[in-house]
Amino acid sequence: MATSGALRDVVPAPRPPALLDSLGRPLRDLRISIIDRCNFRCTYCMPKTVFGRDYPFLPRAELLSFEEIARIARVFAGLGVNKIRLTGGEPLLRRHVEGLISQLAEIPGIDLTLTSNGSLLPQMAPSLAAAGLKRITVSLDALDDAVFRRMNDVDFPVADVLDGIEAAAAAGLAPLKINMVVKRGTNDDQILPLAEHFRGSGHILRFIEYMDVGSTNGWRMDEVLPSREVIARIHERFPLEPIDPNYPGEVAERWRYRDGAGEVGVVASVTQAFCRDCTRLRLSTEGKLYTCLFATDGHDLRALLRRGAGDAELAAFIAGIWQGRGDRYSEIRHAATPAARKIEMSYIGG
Repeated sequence: MATSGALRDVVPAPRPPALLDSLGRPLRDLRISIIDRCNFRCTYCMPKTVFGRDYPFLPRAELLSFEEIARIARVFAGLGVNKIRLTGGEPLLRRHVEGLISQLAEIPGIDLTLTSNGSLLPQMAPSLAAAGLKRITVSLDALDDAVFRRMNDVDFPVADVLDGIEAAAAAGLAPLKINMVVKRGTNDDQILPLAEHFRGSGHILRFIEYMDVGSTNGWRMDEVLPSREVIARIHERFPLEPIDPNYPGEVAERWRYRDGAGEVGVVASVTQAFCRDCTRLRLSTEGKLYTCLFATDGHDLRALLRRGAGDAELAAFIAGIWQGRGDRYSEIRHAATPAARKIEMSYIGG
């Protein structure tokens, strides 16, 4: 008997069986870096001493095209991925990014989101929402303007990012997630001001431990403020209670205000590693797959694409990489591991 169009609309397509890595972790998330450039020079990510005027960013011909990215995303969806996050660099610097968003938004069963420094959101939020973006995460490392300008190192005012957050909310990209990287002695005095500012806003503030990503940020363990101390500081002023994760493998530990004013989260990737639940692959701007944020080498997917590989060959290549994956850098972090040469966060996305 024929199935009505209405019934087809409400019956979800079956999900493919979970693709497991060598430690039994399913592939569920893909982070796609669409540009290696940024208009900020945050000291923990793209310090000016390295990423100066003469830094050799990737030429346009080496970047994956939007059509290539969309094709890869569809293959990943067929392997069980249900969440895609666009990152950079600053992804909103990629020209006509709305065209990519519209292509990705058409893939069934995909939760599509994007991380931005918020600088271009006042102008772009409406067009991003119109293209099909549903949610956005904004990086905001301080509420105090002087601290914020020091951290972004290009003298960009915090007021413009706050305007971007408001524009994104007005465009329907809410609730927003607001990410603060906490660096002891640099911006940890901003924890309570940010908590107070976003209480009751409906947005979700998350505090991320300063990580040893890449090899250029001069990371030191004594500059890491443990997430448990972040929660203790907030709890003393605004009482908190823990809440369950939204889904298995969620990296943020969630807490809510006891008075009902919303929630905050902490990402304790240094002091409380969560490698055992990691479900992510990362795709670089020029098409290399990385199995860990702290990886040293990638797998060249672009070469397969541009020599004419079919979707089945691409899927087999990706599946082989995931099934052989055994990364757990944060669980085995020791005195020597931070010194290992790793990819930069600006290249692969956070």
